[in-house]
Formats: sequence, C-alpha cells, structure tokens
Amino acid sequence: MDFFLQLLVNGLMVGALYALVALGFVLIYKATDAINFAQGELVMIGGFIVAVLLGSYGFPLVVAVAGTIVAMIVLAFGVERMILRPLIGRPVIAVIMATIGLASILKGIGPLLFRAETKNVPLPIPDAPLFVSGLLISPIQIVAVAISLIFLALFGSFFLRSRIGIAMRAVADSQQVAMAMGISVERYFALAWAMAGIVSAIGGIIWGNLLGVDVHLSLVGLKVFPVVILGGLDSILGAVVGGLIVGGVESVAAGYIDPYVGGGTKDFIPYLLMIVILMIRPYGLFGKEIIERV
Repeated sequence: MDFFLQLLVNGLMVGALYALVALGFVLIYKATDAINFAQGELVMIGGFIVAVLLGSYGFPLVVAVAGTIVAMIVLAFGVERMILRPLIGRPVIAVIMATIGLASILKGIGPLLFRAETKNVPLPIPDAPLFVSGLLISPIQIVAVAISLIFLALFGSFFLRSRIGIAMRAVADSQQVAMAMGISVERYFALAWAMAGIVSAIGGIIWGNLLGVDVHLSLVGLKVFPVVILGGLDSILGAVVGGLIVGGVESVAAGYIDPYVGGGTKDFIPYLLMIVILMIRPYGLFGKEIIERV
C-alpha cells in the first residue's frame, strides 16, 4: 500500500506539471480555435534562455526568470505577428500546419543559438527529499506544483471573469462575428500567444530544472498532448484534471508493469488512456460539445 501511495503521489505531482504545459495548448485553442503543436518547442526555448542567463552570464535568479518571461513574450508576439496573423480568417488547418512548421524551426534554432549540449537550470531549492506521512517528496516538485496551481487559477479566473477573457472566447467561437462586433481579433490573438509565452517560460524553468535543457525537452509537448485531449481542448479545468489523471495513471502503471517488461510503460499509457476516454467522450472530459445542424 505504501508503494502504491508513493507512486500515486509522485504521479499526481508530475501531473500538475503536465497541466502547466497543457495550459499553453488551452490558451491558444480558447483564443484561436487551433491547436499549437509548437508548445513543447516553446518550453524548450524558454528553458534554453533561462539556462544561458543563469549559467553563462551569471544573472541572479530573479533577473534571469524575469528576462526569460520577457524574452518569451517577445518571441510569442513575433510568432503571432509574422506567421499567424496573416492566417486570420483562413481555415483552421492552415494555422495548425503553420504551428507544425514553427515547431520544426524552433527545434533547429534552439541548439543553433544556444549549443546542443544539455544545460542545467539551477534553482535555490534543496535536493534532499522530504518525508511527509511516510512518503518521499522532492522539494522542487512541491514548489513546481504550487507555481502550476497558481498560474492555472489565475488564467482560469481571467477567462471566466474578465472582459478581455470573454472577448478572447468570443474570438475563438467565430473570428468573423467577433470582427463584426468590433472586437480586434489581431489584438486578442497576440494576447493569447503572449500568455502562452509566459506559460512556456515558467514550464521551461521548471522542466529544465527537473530534466535538463536540450532539444529533447521539446518532447514534453508530446507527453502533454494526451492531457489536453483527455481533459478537453478548451477547458482549463480539463487541463488540471487531465494532468492529474495522466500523471497518476502513468506513474502507478510504470511502477507495477515496468519490472516485468523492462520499461517504456510511461511512453504509451497516456495515449492508451486518451484513446479510451475519446471512445467514451469524443470532446474530452470537460471539452465543449459542438452540435451542428445540417
């Protein structure tokens, strides 16, 4: 029982970190009605920037974090302005293909600008695990979970309660109607990408500390994709619940199955779980059902 609880707690904490990265997918989808397949690469770039600022230039942590957030906001603005703004009003598939191309570009530019070797993101957090009710918990995971929950709560409140958040949801429902109502689609596209840039910066800092920063950090985006689909593409609550479910299930499954198969369970369990959920609820657990009259 203790082994199961240890696996479950560790999985839930990792799931909260998945939810933070999944929030980047949700923010873009809620504002543009398109999936951003470059989210993992944006996290990678955020990790590279903070690692270089801390390691190569020796900036204080606060300055490095602030600089990373600003840099990612500028990058997100640039991506929206140069690549995605010309696609406003075009079919959603055009935006999706643009983000796939952007992912490949960022994956090549990251190592080119910052060198390919794995970099560390040192944070002033002790490495020694804490004993909580007989369970071993890493301090960095506690801090990361707290940061993730804070950002998830802030963005959730923003979309539900603020005028800007409601306008962004209106843009996602119909760009043409939003423009007819006097809503600046371009402005809210840019804002959505800026918010995704902030999430990518925080995700790069946290995941960079846990895994190290190199081109493989972009694979976090693929790990998180089942979380987004399972929870619902347009639901922040779904990102949280989906992250916790995927994190908990993959940790427990890997703990019990890996000793018999030699590993690799974590690589396919999230996708298997996603497929099962989609067979029952095609729009995810909390996704908005779309009913069209024909």
